[in-house]
Parts: sequence; structure tokens; C-alpha cells
Amino acid sequence: MSLARYVATRIAALLLTVLVGSVAVFLVMKAAPGDPAVAALGENARPELVAAFRAKHNLDVPWAVQYGRWLAAAARGDFGLSLTVAADRPIASLIAARLPNTIFVGALALVLAVALSLFAGTIAALHRGRAADTVATSLAALGISMPDFWLSYVLILVLALGLGLFPAYGFTAPSQSLVGALHSGFLPALAVAAPLAAVFSRTLRTALLESSHRDYVVAARSFGFHPAFVFVHWIFRNALIPYITIIGLQIRYILGGVVVIERIFGIAGIGSLMVDGAFARDYPVVQACAVVFLVLVLSVNLLVDVACSLLDPRRSR
Repeated sequence: MSLARYVATRIAALLLTVLVGSVAVFLVMKAAPGDPAVAALGENARPELVAAFRAKHNLDVPWAVQYGRWLAAAARGDFGLSLTVAADRPIASLIAARLPNTIFVGALALVLAVALSLFAGTIAALHRGRAADTVATSLAALGISMPDFWLSYVLILVLALGLGLFPAYGFTAPSQSLVGALHSGFLPALAVAAPLAAVFSRTLRTALLESSHRDYVVAARSFGFHPAFVFVHWIFRNALIPYITIIGLQIRYILGGVVVIERIFGIAGIGSLMVDGAFARDYPVVQACAVVFLVLVLSVNLLVDVACSLLDPRRSR
């Protein structure tokens, strides 16, 4: 299968997955207890006001009709109006205002995790069985065992409240100040990145050790190539395939971690917006945020698969 055909097939599967995911979220939110009309107007609202609210937001029609109308509008980029979180404000504008913050923190966490894991995993593989390998693998085991929310409070206690190096709460949007966003977003990004870096480094170490014993590596060494040349062109390149694959699989954990981290550090992202919508019974907000998260995860997974396909040495022949 050609790369173009493969990408087209994956995009079709992505759209189908988004459709199924949106149906699942819609049904779950409808099954949850509570009435968005009562949540928005109050328990003492007059029945005629409640009826008018339901009619305005299509809550008085069958569920299938509600979903069909929502899907038709969402295909045009219109996620409807917020019911309770930000009454009558377009949800698309809410997401557009908050999505850059979530993407920035998630991307910063990914950069930190990749940088830390490349260093630790490579050092561990090159010094297998030595002190450096023991330290790197021990730190990786420690990182995997630390929940991101617990690590967040430790970082706040030590680096924010203790040393005063970073703010303990609040976030500067990258559109306002890139330096401010890096400064205020470092702690939340590090809290998400630390457990991921541990997983990535262990994966890279294992992949490097497996690649170093392949027949083509032994043949390259027998030809007298410099060890650094053999490592970069044969060992490291082939080890990147499982390494990048595990990064793509962990993207959903990055977004899931950002949802929790945004609440702890007071970041106005779509994760906190989704949580607010769930508590306030704002079905359209939760639906839209879930679809955006799903599209982000599936898109990154598609890019990772394409990157792995391009890294495969068999494609260069």
C-alpha cells in the first residue's frame, strides 16, 4: 500500500472513530443525572422558563434528533451555545480561546519528556550494567511510580513555595507573552513530563540494546565503520521506530494529565473547561471538548505512524 493510500485510509478511520466517540460521549452525558435547564435557571425557576430554555437549546426533542442537529452543525465548525458554563456564548469561541493554552502545556511537556528520555535512555544503553545505567533505570522506575497530580504538589511545595522560582498558580497565555508562558507553564509541563520521560527512556534503552545486536549492525562493525557512525545510522535510527510509536500511544495520557494539571495550576484550558461543563451539566461543552481531544489524539497517532513508515529503512530501498 502506498503512503498516500495509507494516509487516506487512516483519515477515513479517524473520522469514523470521531463519529463513534461523539455518540458515546453524547449518550453518557444524557444518561448522567441532572437537568441542564434546572442547572442554568435554578431549582425555583418557573415551568414556562424551563420549557422555553429547553426549546431554545433543542432539549425538548428526542435524543436522536438532538444528536443529528448537533452533528450537522459540528460538521460546519459550530458546536452550539454553552448552556451553563458561559451562558449563550458560542462554544467554538470558548475552545478557540482555551485550546492554545492546553496545546502549549502539552507540547512543552512532550518536549521535556522527549529531551529527558533521549538523554537518559541513550546513556543507559551505552553504559549497560554500569553505574550510569543503574541510576537511569532507577530514576525511570521512580518516575513511573509517581502520579502527576502528586508530583504537581511536590513541585509547587519545593520549586514554587520553597524556592520561589516559579508561580504556584496561574498561567500566562502564550499569545500574551511567550516568555511568561514558558515560565508559568514549566511546572505543570514538568509534572506531566516526568512520568512520560520514564516510560520513553525505558523504551529507548530496550530498543537500542535490541538494535545493537542485529545482524546488520554486526556486519557494519565488521566493515570497520566508526562506532559513532554505526550507532547513529544503524542502531539509533532503527530504535527510533518503537520509541516514536510509544510516544504516539502516550499522547492520550498527556492530554489526560493536562486535564488534571490545569485544575491544580489554574490553567484556563479546554481540560478545565470540560470538567466545568461536566459538573454544570453543560452537555454541548463536554461533547465539543471530548471531540477536540479525540481529534488531537488521533491526528498525532496518524503523524506518528507516518513518521515510523518514513523511518523504516526498507522504504529507502
